[in-house]
Amino acid sequence: MKLSRRTSWFLTAFGVWSVIIWTTFVKNLWKDSGGQAFTNGDHSQPTAFFWIHLLLAITSFLLGIAVGTIGIRGLRATRRAPAAD
Repeated sequence: MKLSRRTSWFLTAFGVWSVIIWTTFVKNLWKDSGGQAFTNGDHSQPTAFFWIHLLLAITSFLLGIAVGTIGIRGLRATRRAPAAD
């Protein structure tokens, strides 16, 4: 399957965006000032809220990497192939 240059750029940008957003989310989850992620302030007892959101973030981070990788491969393929868009 061939991806257009526009689609490849979109997938690459989406992958970068996803990695940035979910990395920031995990940092903010770890800092949790609202008391939802940990039962006390010293990070010794994570709550179900923490584990569920950490799993969500890891999954989204990995999917972002996968999508970004597809986009980068598409860009490399369009650079090697003659312009047929």
